[in-house]
Amino acid sequence: MTREEIEKFTASPDIELVDAMRKIDKNSYGVLYIIDEAEKLIGCLSDGDIRRYIIRTGTVSGKAQEIMNKTPKFVLQNEKYKATQYIKKYVIRSIPVVSQDGKITEIIFRSSNHSFDEKITDRLKGTPTIIMAGGKGTRLYPYTKILPKPLIPIGDVPILERILNRFTAYGIDEFYITVNYKKEMIKSYFLELAPEYKIHFVEEEKPLGTAGSITLINREFDKPVIVTNCDILIEAEYDKILDLHEKSGNDITIVSSLKNTEIPYGVLHSEKEGIVSSMEEKPTISYLINTGMYIVNPSALKKIPKDTFYHMPSLAESIMKEGGKVGTYPISENSFLDMGQFAEMKRMEERIESGELN
Repeated sequence: MTREEIEKFTASPDIELVDAMRKIDKNSYGVLYIIDEAEKLIGCLSDGDIRRYIIRTGTVSGKAQEIMNKTPKFVLQNEKYKATQYIKKYVIRSIPVVSQDGKITEIIFRSSNHSFDEKITDRLKGTPTIIMAGGKGTRLYPYTKILPKPLIPIGDVPILERILNRFTAYGIDEFYITVNYKKEMIKSYFLELAPEYKIHFVEEEKPLGTAGSITLINREFDKPVIVTNCDILIEAEYDKILDLHEKSGNDITIVSSLKNTEIPYGVLHSEKEGIVSSMEEKPTISYLINTGMYIVNPSALKKIPKDTFYHMPSLAESIMKEGGKVGTYPISENSFLDMGQFAEMKRMEERIESGELN
């Protein structure tokens, strides 16, 4: 393994968490190994460590040394044969091989042959899942003048089918899909597809927003419900999102994504009398955004007004005003694909063509 390859998986203890998340996104293995000035292994930092820190503190500010695991798993060079055994024993995706002086010489990875849509677990079997597919998709005009947004292909598979495949990989086999614009085309496509999972189409007579159409579903839910838009794909372990929701006691859990925005100018910080105290050249602002995927308790769903145009953020705000608990499940920037935008569609197609996504 070359030095350049190892550098993709290593970082210094003073790396900012935002930068650590970016680097973890690029290496696609969910971890960074932290090394000191002498390049000796001193810790490891996973995407899960960062997520738990954000949930606990409510901020993305911080450095690796504050939250890294200071007793990382590793194997010595003369015990490299134990690497696969350790990966299985500790259920980890990779393990570094370390020399006698503590430096990483190689990283052994867990082999994985499952595709993006292949069955991962049945953990979410029976979890009610609602997908909002009634919008006109104005951001994708003029494509949506011909096709409804859910049927626009990413590669050779429509957006909505890709979303459904991702959910079925976690055992979900029944969906409620709200439709309005070009609804007959959507229904005809899935009728011809004849998937193994079951779809209940919920037809709007008029636009009701991302929450309003839920009141048209003729069912009393008795467990947390997944609600998501039809133009987003979340790369995360869906079962862990539900676990967090249940353990935290949230009424609503919003899946959030880190968003880094570069200000394309030099920024001035000033004091009284117009005195400049400091300057930053093209700084990056980082914050968490709402992806459009939610876990919602049945009691919260009952608060949606009937026959009213109403969005999910409005429901979350209403719950908070009443003293309810709305939490977040943070994911990295690269784990959120908003396929309602041309640039994001192109990015996803590139990732499919490169083999990063199957």
